[in-house]
Amino acid sequence: MSQKQTILKLDQLNKHYPVRGGLLKRVKNHVYAVNDISIDVDEGDSVGIVGESGCGKSTLGRTILRLEEPTSGEVWFKGENITHLNEKKLKQFKNDMQMIFQDPFASLDPRQRVGDTLEEPFVIHTNLTKKERKEKAIDLLNQVGLSETHYYKYPHQFSGGQRQRIGIARAIALNPEMIVCDEAVSALDVSVQAQVIQLLKDLQEEYDLTYLFISHDLGVVRHFCNKVLVMYLGHMVEWAPADELFDNPIHPYTEALLSAIPRPIPGRERNNIQLEGDLPSPTEPPTGCPFHTRCPLATNLCKEEKPEWKEISENHFVACHVKA
Repeated sequence: MSQKQTILKLDQLNKHYPVRGGLLKRVKNHVYAVNDISIDVDEGDSVGIVGESGCGKSTLGRTILRLEEPTSGEVWFKGENITHLNEKKLKQFKNDMQMIFQDPFASLDPRQRVGDTLEEPFVIHTNLTKKERKEKAIDLLNQVGLSETHYYKYPHQFSGGQRQRIGIARAIALNPEMIVCDEAVSALDVSVQAQVIQLLKDLQEEYDLTYLFISHDLGVVRHFCNKVLVMYLGHMVEWAPADELFDNPIHPYTEALLSAIPRPIPGRERNNIQLEGDLPSPTEPPTGCPFHTRCPLATNLCKEEKPEWKEISENHFVACHVKA
C-alpha cells in the first residue's frame, strides 16, 4: 500500500483584520481571527475543523482558498506555495480547490437557472461547446441525485437539501482534488443531513477527494472525518485522528466540547462540563494560553506563557501546559 502524499500544508498561517476608526480611518486594532495554524493534510483525508462560533473555522477555510488574503504564513497545495500567487497564476489551482457554502440559497444566483449556474465553471475554465456544457451540467445533476428537469429551474423552486446538492454539483464540476465544506449540512434537517453526508462520502470514494469539513456538529464530524483539528479563539488547541480525539481528548477545551454531545443512553449519566465566562474578544486576546480565562485547570504559567504544540502520541498533538 503506497503512502499517502500531503496535498495541503499550512505553515504558521495568520489572518488578522484591521479595525479602523477616527476621521482618518487609521488602524486602531486588529481582529486576530486565525493565528499560527500549521497542519499537513494528506490526499483522501476528511479533516474536521471544530470549535465554538467565532473561533476562526470559516475564516481559515476561506484563507486556504485565497478567498481571504492571509496576513502572514504560507499555504502549500500539491507541493506549490500558492500564498502570494497572482490571480492569473492562481487560476490553475482553483480548478483543484473548491468550496461548499453553508447557505446554498445565498451562494446561488436567484436570477440564473440551475443549468446556467452549473455551466459557468466550464465557460470560465474550459473550451467546451454549449452543447457539451449542457451535457456536463445534466451529468452533474444526475451524480448528486437530481435529474435533467432540474436543469431548467431556478433556486427558489428547490428545497434546502436540493439546493445543497446543486452546490455540491457545482463544487465537483471541474474535478477538484480538495473541497472545503463550510457548515455544509448545518442548515439541513437531520434526515436530509444524512443523505448529503452519504453523497459526500460516495463522491469521495469515486473521485478520491480530500475534504476540510468545517462544522460545529461533533456527531457528524465523528461519523464523517478521519482527523480533527480543534480551534479556540483562532488558535490550534488539539489535532488527532478522529477516533483517538473522541475516545481520548486531552485539552480541557476539547473535553468540554465533547461533553456536550447528546448521548441518549438510558441509565448513563452525562458528565457535561460547563465552561464559565464568555469567549474573549478576538481584538483583545488574553496573554499566555488563549483558553486560560475559562479553563478550570489554569495555573499562573497558563496566564503568562503560551503553551508549546506537543506530540503526546502518534499524530496526536495538543497545546496545554497542564495536560501535555
